[in-house]
Amino acid sequence: MKIAVVGATGLVGQEILKVLEERDFKFDDLYLVASAKSVGQKIKFKGKEYTIIGMEEAVKLAPDVAIFSAGGGTSLEWAPKFAEVGTIVIDNSSAWRMDPTKKLVVPEINGHVITIDDRIIANPNCSTIQMVMALAPLHAKYKIKRIVVSTYQSVTGTGKDAVQQMMDERKGIDGPKVYPHPIDMNALPHIDSFLDNGYTKEEMKMVNETRKIMGDDSIGVTSTTVRIPSIGGHSEAVNVEFYEDFKLSEVRSILATTPGVIVQDDPKNNIYPMPINSHGRDEVFVGRLRRDESQPNTLNMWIVADNLRKGAATNAVQIAEFMMENSLVAE
Repeated sequence: MKIAVVGATGLVGQEILKVLEERDFKFDDLYLVASAKSVGQKIKFKGKEYTIIGMEEAVKLAPDVAIFSAGGGTSLEWAPKFAEVGTIVIDNSSAWRMDPTKKLVVPEINGHVITIDDRIIANPNCSTIQMVMALAPLHAKYKIKRIVVSTYQSVTGTGKDAVQQMMDERKGIDGPKVYPHPIDMNALPHIDSFLDNGYTKEEMKMVNETRKIMGDDSIGVTSTTVRIPSIGGHSEAVNVEFYEDFKLSEVRSILATTPGVIVQDDPKNNIYPMPINSHGRDEVFVGRLRRDESQPNTLNMWIVADNLRKGAATNAVQIAEFMMENSLVAE
């Protein structure tokens, strides 16, 4: 088993290495890959020092699996080159997510769609992953009609430079800017670029990816995504209308028995999900479960997860694990 981590020096790349170590992912050779400016740098992993290599060298080494977290442009250029030499590419960017020839996978929900012939598999958007983790089991029971979601997303979703901007502002330092406005002590209703319909790319990702992962284009989805000055993870206020009625006790029971989901729903004792508590965790946390009293068959919920973990690195590693467990990749 030869595995490559492409974009190994970035926030998600570093998190992928942590997840590989924590989950004791079995491999014989590990290749750490990054852009030309990082080639030759050293990174320690599990007590061993690895030297960063470039893309061309990595392709020649023909790894069995390459987990990409290096941006859409890099993925569009290089993922097919890895696939041509037989590598299974698991890509964290948005490059392949809505390509009808590529699978968009959250293993707990739709791992079954992967086949042995798939060579490029898309990892969904971080905010989409945590939402569908909580909604998929409820969709199976009550069938979702419409989702209204507002997100409160960590600066870590933008990357190292965004974290640095926030920290600089906090210290009163006039440093490089990633966002068009200050982020500390602020909230920006602006994630990714704006489209002609007035929504951002991030908002439309949540619409389109949710339908693709759930395998149901009839689900109505509308989204507002907001960047806030937090580090621990993304939060989402979700209002979901079902075709069938539900009991709150049954909803809690379904979610409590869903692998990868933890219910924290005791508001009388101030227990509810918060990003500060999701940091470094792989689970999706759900709370503030309550009926929408303005219309029937509608549930309000609050969903939180570490966007670098289940929202990116962990889900990608889980795809690789799923493929190995199901003999979809050579061991």
